[in-house]
Parts: sequence; structure tokens; C-alpha cells
Amino acid sequence: MKSVKLILSLILGTLIFGFTINNGSDSWKQLFNGSDLIGWDTYIGPDLDDSGKPITDNPVGLNNDPRHVFTVVKEDEENIIRISGQNWGAMITKNEYENYHLQLQFKWGALSWGQKKGKHKDSGLLYNSVGKYGADYAAWMRGQEFQIEEGNCGDYWGCAGGMADIPAVKKSDTAYVYSPKGTLTEFSQQSKQGRHCIKLGEGENPSGEWNTLDLYTHGDTSVHVVNGKVVMILYHNRQLENGKVIPLTKGKIQIQSEGAEVYFRHIQIQPVKQLPTEFVKL
Repeated sequence: MKSVKLILSLILGTLIFGFTINNGSDSWKQLFNGSDLIGWDTYIGPDLDDSGKPITDNPVGLNNDPRHVFTVVKEDEENIIRISGQNWGAMITKNEYENYHLQLQFKWGALSWGQKKGKHKDSGLLYNSVGKYGADYAAWMRGQEFQIEEGNCGDYWGCAGGMADIPAVKKSDTAYVYSPKGTLTEFSQQSKQGRHCIKLGEGENPSGEWNTLDLYTHGDTSVHVVNGKVVMILYHNRQLENGKVIPLTKGKIQIQSEGAEVYFRHIQIQPVKQLPTEFVKL
């Protein structure tokens, strides 16, 4: 039954949303080559003790990974990326990208660490990433976050000055949920709403199963898709830089290590000339 649902989901996604698992199309570029992390940098923030508190103010740094947080392992005769989560940091593309469709698959491991131990497992896909390493929580560059977290996959977070306008409805004084019929609302560190918007509905598979994420970004608009379900659309992607608001429409891609073991595979990207019209109605 699950396999039938998956096939129907992929067919529906192809017909409506214009995405599919790579079937050999020449337009796809593989960001993970299936053997090693060539094409990626790693950055790790300050080392943490067992409770998750920084031991020092100094970051472990760029392409320095003594605990082997970022590795390639074999599962079912396939090489996949393992991120242990033991340190906070990210693997980061060496290149910048704009106007693209990014697709990847992830699933959760069993381990969690520090202040995240025993809580919802957490990671994230950060895009349009710019500026200095460690700008957000001493671990991540500025950017827009496609949240990868148990129960919250697809949420939006603005990192270190990332901003966006999102149609949303107010759930409480501190919580807003994306809704295509909601009021266009600014989410930023400076706004009263804050920098977090909750995704629409539930799209994630049970922990331990593979999930497919699709990110579309074109111009200053981006779309978060979880297992074929559109859960978030951002408009007017921008950033606060030295007190000025400027566009945030391109940058590097970061995949977070944030206290939980997580696996990734089939990371691929292709250029887009426009967003599918089904997505954007504003």
C-alpha cells in the first residue's frame, strides 16, 4: 500500500507541481557525487560539552571536522551522507546558486545530542546563504531556512538577517501559520511576528523513512515542498545588511548539523526560468 501511495504521490507531483525524482534528465546537476563531499565545505561552530553548552568561544572552523560530523557511509549498497549532529554547523556548497529547483532526500537516524537530546530531531536546509560563517548561533551563514525537524518540516526561519513576506494566519500572539489565503506578513528579527512561520499541514513521513524535499526559488520568491505537498511560499526574499534592506535572491546552500543524526542522498539541482504557475498567485 505504501509503494502504491508513493507512486501516486510522485505522479501527482509531476502533473501538478512539475517535480520528480531524477530520471536521468540532463538538466539535473548532482550536488552529491555519490562517493565523497567534493564540492562542499564544512563549518563547525564552537565545540560543545555533553549538555550542549559551548566549551569555548572559538569555532572549530572551516573544513576542520575532528569528530567526523560529516561523512559518507554505505547503506543498502548505496553511498549516502551521514551528519552526526554532534556539533552545530553545516556542509556548504562551494558555489552560489539562483533561480533553481533543488531536490534531496533525507531520513532521521537514532542519535541526538546536547540540548537537543530526547527532543524533536533537528536539521535544516538553508538557501540564499551569504556573508560570514557562523553568523547565526555561531554555526550558520545568513540565509533562508527550509526547516527540517520532526513534526515541523517545511517551516520558515530567517537566519542572521534573512527576511521574507509570507501569507499567514495568526495562531497565537507568537505563532503564525502559512496559508495561501492569509494576510501577507513580514517575518524578520525586527518584526513583531519574529522570524519564524509555521508550515501548512503535515507532510513528513514517519521517523526513519526517507522524505523528498523540493525547493523552488526564482527571483525573490521561494517554495517549500515536502513529499509532494506545498507547505510554505515566501515572497520578497531579502536581508538586513548594515541597517539596509536589500534583496536576498542567490547564495550558497547549507545543510545543517543541529544536534541530531540525519542522512541525506540524491541531492540535485536544475535551473528554472520561472516558477510553476500553480505555486504563485500573488
